[in-house]
Amino acid sequence: MTSKFAGVVAALALALAACGSGGGGTTGNGAPSGPGTATTIEIGSLYEPQNLDNTAGGGQGVTEAFNGNVYEGLFRLTDAGKVENLLAEGYDVSGDGLTYTFKLRRGVTFHSGKALTAADVKASIERVLAEDSQSARKGNLKVIKSVEAPDDATVVVRLSSRSISLVYNLSYVWIVNPAAKDLATGEDGTGPYKLEAWKRGSTLSLRRFPGYWGARPANDGVVFHYFTEATALNNALLTGAVDVITSEQSPDALSQFTGNPDYRISEGHSTTKLLLAFNDRKAPFDKPLVRKAVASAIDDAKLLQSVWAGHGSLIGSMVPPTDPWYEDLTSLDPYDVELARKELAEAGYPKGFRFTLDTPNYDPHPTAATFIKGELAKVGITVDINVITADEWYTKVYKNRDFAATLQEHVNDRDVVWYGDPDFYWGYDDKQVTAWVKEAEQARTADEQTALLKKANRKIAEDAASDWLYLYPQIVVASSKLSGYPVNGLNSQFYAYGIKKS
Repeated sequence: MTSKFAGVVAALALALAACGSGGGGTTGNGAPSGPGTATTIEIGSLYEPQNLDNTAGGGQGVTEAFNGNVYEGLFRLTDAGKVENLLAEGYDVSGDGLTYTFKLRRGVTFHSGKALTAADVKASIERVLAEDSQSARKGNLKVIKSVEAPDDATVVVRLSSRSISLVYNLSYVWIVNPAAKDLATGEDGTGPYKLEAWKRGSTLSLRRFPGYWGARPANDGVVFHYFTEATALNNALLTGAVDVITSEQSPDALSQFTGNPDYRISEGHSTTKLLLAFNDRKAPFDKPLVRKAVASAIDDAKLLQSVWAGHGSLIGSMVPPTDPWYEDLTSLDPYDVELARKELAEAGYPKGFRFTLDTPNYDPHPTAATFIKGELAKVGITVDINVITADEWYTKVYKNRDFAATLQEHVNDRDVVWYGDPDFYWGYDDKQVTAWVKEAEQARTADEQTALLKKANRKIAEDAASDWLYLYPQIVVASSKLSGYPVNGLNSQFYAYGIKKS
């Protein structure tokens, strides 16, 4: 599970900002430092990790800080959404599509000094697939039948069926030293940075790893500063305590930076969806007409305007515009109060009903929950809001499925396939959709995969499997002295190694 979700949003910690260090002298490997090299980049974020292990519910925060910075995969998903070789130099696929042979890059070492071998890759993949793994990609990789390491530089992955997304999904598998201990609070990766310190509720510091196999980062290190609310985060940028905000969550605050030459605002492409997720296993949400009625009773455009002041967009499904199988399906369940009343009556609830909405306690969930409560009251539906922490959400909703409906953000791209899994927490179960998703994964061409997932997505939207309230904007605000930072919020990763400060 990742999260905001990779699956669950990380619990936010106490706000505490501190000014960062500048630099001079020499870099860690003895090379003279120049502009942008002997510099620490101060990064402001609302998403502190729950722990540092992405197979143990670390959440969005650990993905943001560690993915590509501390840990690397066989492949890398670029900020533009392209999959590139990373720890794998290349690979071959058998004619039947069931065997992948990966050749590893030579000269790679873990932060502990251990040389990377195929056995480490094998163990890392098996770690994601383990019974107790909470990785959001675990389900996508169940197609893996076996992983072999015939020599130190070769990994052979055998599949039970074709998987057109295997290489893409492997970009999410962190290669970890299997001998490492206490990965919930420490690390042993191959990335350009190693963990320096994690002060819970305050900061997470990464320092450049001198033994990195690749290009040297453009800075000496980064410090993630964690905040519980957007105002404190914005003030930290205004006062110079941080250099960049990874994801602006307070659109009203943008006026403080607009037109000011000291700051730069970048609006990229987000994959983060805010969902009103129903428990499709339980009455009354086991009826598509009830779900459609709820969706039509909520003015998503008004909610988006109130939360994001014109930023972001409506999508009408789980698929954002950056996914290859995107279609605008907002017309399938339009905002129409009279239609909502009619659908409720047809479903057997002419006077409405009452349900509990489990709501995470961090923005924008409480605001969205209050808005939804007011909207649904117009059609006779009474909403009891139950505010819970991220940890409680994981246990109550995701793990135990003990909920009627909930609010949650899902950050991953290409995650519509989760509706093809009846065991996922929202319990959507349509045999045709499951078949289409399975066929799409076994497709021989990208065009075939796209066509099948478009069909699946339309059926999911027609059934209002969830109510996709809106797609977040991705707004990065930074000091104008900074360059080289990512602007797209793909899966919450935030590559820091290219950031320079002039």
